[in-house]
Amino acid sequence: MGMGRPVWREARQTLQTLLAATGEAGAALRDNKALCDQALIPLSSVQSHMPATIGDYTDFYASKEHATNVGVMFRGKENALMPNWLHLPVGYHGRASSVVISGTPLRRPCGLVLNQATKVPEFTPSKKMDIELEVAFFVGVGNTLGDRVEIAQADEHIFGMVLMNDWSARDIQVFEYVPLGPFLGKNFGTTISPWIVTLDALEEARVEQPLQEPVPSQYLLDNPKSKNAFDIALEVELKPKGEKESTVICKSNLKYMYWTFKQQLAHHTVNGCNMRSGDLCGSGTISGQTTDSYGSLLELTYNGTKPMTLKNGVVRSFLEDGDEVIIRGSAHAGTVDGKPVRLGFGQTAGVLLPTSYGTSGPV
Repeated sequence: MGMGRPVWREARQTLQTLLAATGEAGAALRDNKALCDQALIPLSSVQSHMPATIGDYTDFYASKEHATNVGVMFRGKENALMPNWLHLPVGYHGRASSVVISGTPLRRPCGLVLNQATKVPEFTPSKKMDIELEVAFFVGVGNTLGDRVEIAQADEHIFGMVLMNDWSARDIQVFEYVPLGPFLGKNFGTTISPWIVTLDALEEARVEQPLQEPVPSQYLLDNPKSKNAFDIALEVELKPKGEKESTVICKSNLKYMYWTFKQQLAHHTVNGCNMRSGDLCGSGTISGQTTDSYGSLLELTYNGTKPMTLKNGVVRSFLEDGDEVIIRGSAHAGTVDGKPVRLGFGQTAGVLLPTSYGTSGPV
């Protein structure tokens, strides 16, 4: 990962050659059953692990639609976007130690929540457990402390992307986040998919980014016609505890993101901050312009005031214990024999377990 894009490309091309369905180059593996049995493992038998050792994790807030929706909800339409939002990719430093692989269950967190009746904070398990539909990128090649990654070179530093669910305890978050941002409302767990999809694999999915007004500062200024965004279709499924069927609650797309990954990396390093191989950067919640494209329950249920009805009549405002959340994604990857091919990202899945508070003594 830290060896640079020429090495990434060579490794990818070697694997493509070995796994080719036709041609002489792939025959060494394809036509050798004994070797295939050793080299190829059924997916059902695979135990996924973290794709890299994450040294640092940063989460951005790059969807204009999401930022606007949340701003209207808590500050009103006139103050929906904070004054800085259209000028820079807003972000915060998250907790790398609690980033987990898909399939890892997480417990409902506890924290101080403001009692709306008494206006006194109480220590309690979160009652507003939420998800955030995100895509994240892994840094491949880092930069030296004091140097910056120029936006024109940012793609050479981005190894690839994964799906991400940044679990959020909204009631804890809203009480604690002023003035320094999220803390206990988010640091208890973030789930990523095990497969890193490289930028080279996503060339066919490149599209133009949304128009940015006002024009960003020079260090964030990229050629808007050079296709710096990615058309990656995303969806979120919610499977309630005890139910056999899941319900698709959101369909969104990475191309809606206002600030691109290149801009996020350029901003992160403009002050000389050094990134390292394996660092993870999240997009922030990805929402579109339509209600069914909102990437969080906070938006989908308007902070719990408009509950949604799932299959079999199950109603949800926020997550309940035992609920499972599954995020999937795919992108166009060209054509084979004249037929379009989709490139899958796998999935990011996790079950919410009951809180451990009260089971091991007072906190």
